[in-house]
Amino acid sequence: PLMGSSTPPHAMQPAGTGEEAMVDVVRSYDDLSRKLWNLEGLPLTVTAVQGTHPALRYTDVFPPVPMKPDYAFYARNKDRKSLVPLAEKPCPAYISPMKVLCHMEGSGQWPQDKEAIRRIKAAFQLQLAELLRQQHHLLCRPGPTYTDVYKDGYVFRLQVAYHREPQILKEVTTPEGMLKYRDTEESLRLELETVHLPFLTSALHGLQQQHPAFGATCRLAKRWISAQLLSDSLSEECVDLLVASLFLCPAPYTAPSSPQVGFLRFLHLLATFDWKNSPLIVNLNAELKDADYVEIRNNFVAARPRLPVMFLATPQDRQNSVWTKERPSAQMLLRLLVLAQESLRTLEEQLMDPLGNQDVKMAFRPPLDLYDVLIRLSPKQIPRHLQAVDRPVKSFSRGMLPGAAEVKTLAFPVVDYDPVQLYLRELREAFGEFALFFHDKHGGEVIGVLWKPVSFEPQPFKAATLRGRMLSPTSESLTVPNVAAILEDFEILGEGLVTAVEARTEKWSI
Repeated sequence: PLMGSSTPPHAMQPAGTGEEAMVDVVRSYDDLSRKLWNLEGLPLTVTAVQGTHPALRYTDVFPPVPMKPDYAFYARNKDRKSLVPLAEKPCPAYISPMKVLCHMEGSGQWPQDKEAIRRIKAAFQLQLAELLRQQHHLLCRPGPTYTDVYKDGYVFRLQVAYHREPQILKEVTTPEGMLKYRDTEESLRLELETVHLPFLTSALHGLQQQHPAFGATCRLAKRWISAQLLSDSLSEECVDLLVASLFLCPAPYTAPSSPQVGFLRFLHLLATFDWKNSPLIVNLNAELKDADYVEIRNNFVAARPRLPVMFLATPQDRQNSVWTKERPSAQMLLRLLVLAQESLRTLEEQLMDPLGNQDVKMAFRPPLDLYDVLIRLSPKQIPRHLQAVDRPVKSFSRGMLPGAAEVKTLAFPVVDYDPVQLYLRELREAFGEFALFFHDKHGGEVIGVLWKPVSFEPQPFKAATLRGRMLSPTSESLTVPNVAAILEDFEILGEGLVTAVEARTEKWSI
């Protein structure tokens, strides 16, 4: 499932496993971090450069490949020296921006007010772009919260970080004028991005050096989850940690020596671990001792009702399970367990019958019959179309030349643009109370929709809650979902992207 890359057919590289692509990414990143360390003219020195993108820990399913835009496919945005997709052309190939944190030294010059810190960081973003342009002739596009740098055909997203900022975001003044520290949504998010994620990336990068099968096992596991249309149900970091546990604590076996074995054990772990009553402890860098294990388990038992359904503990995160706090939900975890059992059974049957059907992709083709509605998408607007489990015979040229093409890139390419993801976000914002939406971000041509049973129960008439609802045919004082209008809205919202909305009306009634 990892063969090939997202380059257009005319620029196909020889098929590989993608590991060599990640080695190239890491090489380019190392060079960029050296350049950042040695920049001249910054008022404060850079104290650390930390990459946090999955490709930099060898766990990206389809690592970025160097690309140069083919100008015939784009219009120019004159002000920002950037390219803009043309409506009549296929959606451009997807370019994933690789996040890189740039920690600036602490100094008395930093303000202690969160708004002022934000402004200083924005000024640093502009200055980084200017200095990289002057000293290394790199194409940069600065913004208030990050600076995109186009280098060697990749896009790196630099983000300035100041180590005291999460602490300052926790400051709350009480009505009595007392200063207290309290976790806020903003401080937790920043801590996740600037503390937890860099630690995880470097620890897993180290694990890959010890166990060469680790990265490919993560990539198979993520590809499988995405193929089950559950791309958005688990965070990438959560999957990386689940796989890491198989290598760090493989008993009663030894650590997997091939990605195939690692993948089967991943499915087995999902299906058999007692998620309800046990924390999964991932001992990164062997920092946890026996007493820590006991403490983590005791705290888990005491606080179980308040904790996420899937609880992962690491040396840096012993009580909160930051990577599973928001997802998976109990419903999604249950679905994952069922799918893991089914896939494991399918793959084991194939192993036991060497003369039978040996198509391992069977475990990566989910049944679509459980969905209430299917939204079919136009391949022309799916930027990662060639990453599909069953690779399409024909696809569209997506306005990209291979990285080695002798073309000078003077305008910034289109970054992080995936119409399907934008459409999904709109669907969830508008209809999240009525339905759940499922999709395979790696080239999936369909979005599966499941109605939420709760929203189909008749509700008392209220003017404020009429969106997407209509008067019940049986009672004037009750409302029910207006399914016909909702289905029509699916098509209107997805104009140009959606080719058909198939309602399986036999599956539900109002």
